[in-house]
Amino acid sequence: MTTVREIKTVTFGTKGQVVIPIRMRREMAIEKGTKAAVVVTSEGILIKPVTSAYIKSLRGSLKGKGVLKAMMEDRRRERQL
Repeated sequence: MTTVREIKTVTFGTKGQVVIPIRMRREMAIEKGTKAAVVVTSEGILIKPVTSAYIKSLRGSLKGKGVLKAMMEDRRRERQL
């Protein structure tokens, strides 16, 4: 369950652009050029900034899932083409 800490109202521009309030940008370490993952959930649209802290949090998350083996097999097949 996610805890809501702060709610702000934003307005969508003509191209679907949204301005995130500066306080939230600072808290989430969002800088100019920061990418974000946009996910549709049952509750609405979730925007997750892809910051270095987020990337570091993913380390080891696929360990034991056979991802490396599958990737190496794909590369082998690509070389054979």
